[in-house]
Amino acid sequence: MTIKGIDVSNYQAATWSTSGLSFAFAKATEGHTVIDSAQSAHAARARNAGLVFGQYHFMWPGDVKAQAEWFAEKSVTVEGDLMAVDWEKTGSGTMASNADKDALIKAIKALRPGHKVGLYTNTSSWLHIDRTGYCGDFLWIAEYGVPAGKPNIKAAWKFHQYTSSPIDTSVGNFADKAALASWAGART
Repeated sequence: MTIKGIDVSNYQAATWSTSGLSFAFAKATEGHTVIDSAQSAHAARARNAGLVFGQYHFMWPGDVKAQAEWFAEKSVTVEGDLMAVDWEKTGSGTMASNADKDALIKAIKALRPGHKVGLYTNTSSWLHIDRTGYCGDFLWIAEYGVPAGKPNIKAAWKFHQYTSSPIDTSVGNFADKAALASWAGART
């Protein structure tokens, strides 16, 4: 693993360093009413630096169709950008079901067929809550406290978020940025 990337949202100013990065993910939406106010600025920062770009939707329990439509309509993705479902506990401690997680990934893929659509989750959810192993086109696994690129799972993964200090940072399981861009279908 030689490529690195970050995960940003409205909690970070769109002035992050692009040095040494090959990709960036930015939050786009949450539930079926929230739009991340910084998504356009983060997208511009990533694209201006020539990074492969992706966006994610923070999933809430309920109304999968409305959430898929919200993400597809409100994200600033262009064809070839990555899209991901962020499946974890909400701030109120609830979590969407395994079946709804699978349905949301499939619904987004149907609405945005020109994109790789995958799953972001942590190792605890992947190992103890997930019952299907379905992650769409890719798995982006979060596990801190282990070496970059060494999450404690057996499943094939494309991205491993290994730290949140000073910013959420991941490695990509690709030889280089060109390999990632080719796989994603990203414009270069």
